[in-house]
Amino acid sequence: MYIIIAGAGIIGHEVTKVLVASKHDIVVIDKDPRVCESIYAETGALTINGNATDIHTLEKAGAIKADVILCLMREAADNIACALLAKSLGIPRIVARLRNPRYAEAYMLAGVTTIVRMSDLLVNQIIMEVEQPKVKKVTTLGGGKAQVYAVKVPKSAQSIGMKIREITEKRRFPRDVVFVGIYREDTGDFLIPRGSNVVEEGDTVFLISKSQDIKKATDFLTKTR
Repeated sequence: MYIIIAGAGIIGHEVTKVLVASKHDIVVIDKDPRVCESIYAETGALTINGNATDIHTLEKAGAIKADVILCLMREAADNIACALLAKSLGIPRIVARLRNPRYAEAYMLAGVTTIVRMSDLLVNQIIMEVEQPKVKKVTTLGGGKAQVYAVKVPKSAQSIGMKIREITEKRRFPRDVVFVGIYREDTGDFLIPRGSNVVEEGDTVFLISKSQDIKKATDFLTKTR
């Protein structure tokens, strides 16, 4: 995909690294020339020293062919202005960070298609670290309605030796939780699980789950004999 990143603060910088590593075509816009130089040196991404609230800057960044623009600037007014211009230039997907929930409606009216609420992400991460230290949230799906989690299977877990099919048929395992991957660190293998795959000691299993179901699924997978 061709992706424009407007604002290269801490979040924008990290997102750029991940997206470049995933082989997307990235253009980063930032008002600080030193930030642009740093990102180019570290990632090789094309950078433009300019203001993403200026239509000419967006055109220079290739808005006409962009699939997505990420509005990650610090100020809500800047993100709203950028979204309005992006919409007028025909960029189909506009993702914006939201600090203050009072601006949510303005974001939607400006054409933002996906709002990333920073406070929600932080709160969810803190709660997960407190309640479920064995679980790591990998990403969010469907606007926050579901998440991808990674769960490490410990020694002597009751799930070791069980087939995926057997686990999902257990009444104690949430029906809506889906296995999407198994990583085996000792061999470096990553498996796309089928019903016949068997859980082994030390596996990291990746699950798609709603937040209210992950504790029950994790308890089942990590409970020791």
